[in-house]
Amino acid sequence: MHTVFRVVEIKQTAKNNRLCEVQLTITDDNDPQLSTLTNQIKEEVQGTTGWRKMGKLMLQVGHFDQAEELYDELLKGASDDRERAHIYHMLAMMKNSQGKYQEAIKLYEQSLKISRKTLPEDDASLAPTYSNIGLAYNNMGEYSKALEYYEKANKIYGISLPPIHPDLACSYSNIGGVYKNMGEYSKALEYYEKSLKIREKALPPTHPDFATSYNNIGQVYYNMGEYSKALKFHKKSLKIREKALPPTHPCFGGSYLCLAACFEKMGDYTAALNALENGYKIQEKTFEEGNQAFDSTFSWYGRVYRSLKEYSKALSYFEKCLAIERKILPEKHPNLAITYSNIGDVHRLMGDYERALAFHQKALNIQENVKCNPLDCATTYMNLGGTYREMNDYTTALTYYQKGLKICEEKLVKTHPDLAVIYHNMSKLYFLTQKYSMAMKYVQQAVEIGQEKLSSTHPHLLEYRETFEKIRKKQ
Repeated sequence: MHTVFRVVEIKQTAKNNRLCEVQLTITDDNDPQLSTLTNQIKEEVQGTTGWRKMGKLMLQVGHFDQAEELYDELLKGASDDRERAHIYHMLAMMKNSQGKYQEAIKLYEQSLKISRKTLPEDDASLAPTYSNIGLAYNNMGEYSKALEYYEKANKIYGISLPPIHPDLACSYSNIGGVYKNMGEYSKALEYYEKSLKIREKALPPTHPDFATSYNNIGQVYYNMGEYSKALKFHKKSLKIREKALPPTHPCFGGSYLCLAACFEKMGDYTAALNALENGYKIQEKTFEEGNQAFDSTFSWYGRVYRSLKEYSKALSYFEKCLAIERKILPEKHPNLAITYSNIGDVHRLMGDYERALAFHQKALNIQENVKCNPLDCATTYMNLGGTYREMNDYTTALTYYQKGLKICEEKLVKTHPDLAVIYHNMSKLYFLTQKYSMAMKYVQQAVEIGQEKLSSTHPHLLEYRETFEKIRKKQ
């Protein structure tokens, strides 16, 4: 049987920067799952030369700087168009992994331009490039373009590949990701489950792609308000990554971030902060300062500290997130709108209503003019409603609450915890206007959802019950 090693570190040798030293640690020789996984990865990093194999391995384990140096050298010595197209494609993959999406698209287009000199538009070898262009557009928030390229790739894969090929699984997963970002969660789950079924037939059980599938399904359940289910899938994902990947791989940052998001929604803020800290430590080792990978981490730090009512800390993290996004993302990117809305909400909680309104309006200017997740727009409406409520402008507050509620009732299941938050806000507004029967109607809905979906000690449920008692005493 093969000896199976885990890659600990890859670094250039001191005397010759064209040579790399790979530090390995031996694993249990009797572990059949790791042996199978090793064979699978050996297939995936195959190339015509040893340098190609090394480049793919470096990308797979997250050593982007070394991979770029290697591919730049290979590009200088490329002897034909086919080789040049391949190298541009790999450089683009690396840029995408680093969050440099515009650069990635330019490199993919260079690769495509060279390949199209001799190949038809629907040639099977072009599908990965179409797919990766879709990924870059997806990361940039241009979901219609992303879907266009993903479906182009999927059509080619469907014709050229056997039905249980891993690349077809990846294609379904990519399409699912766009639908998730657009708030189409049922469609997203459908494509993610298609992907998982193929992987169950085609890959060894500890392959990193399983971790991706479980992570993706977990994110959909999270967005659907099924936080316990989401947490279960994210833990499965993390367990596989711990077996299959080196401990500083960028994917671990994503895993811990997803765990933190679940813990925050479940009201376990200490666990959320611990998960964020674990993820952040890995990101610091993997990415350069200002990389887009940090924006989600800073955003979730902000959300957790907001939930803990530590508003100055929350604002500091949201502003860190915004600083990164303004450097990297287009000015109309949906993620910028989310950050503006979060900053506006913290200003509301700190009593600075004029500044809160300014940031919410910035968010709305993006969300009402680009294709984005309508639920994100609903959140901005609710935040605007909350701000006007604090300013005692109850008529305007009700208008925005009703806009947000309409979207959420159309898009979410009736027992989604986010609906409980909205019902509770509506209840508080009606209480202030002394419409106690309406206030009681909405708080009862909030309590019912909270009792079904949240733990008995969740801060939100405790708050709903407190509001219920307050209203009951007025009736």
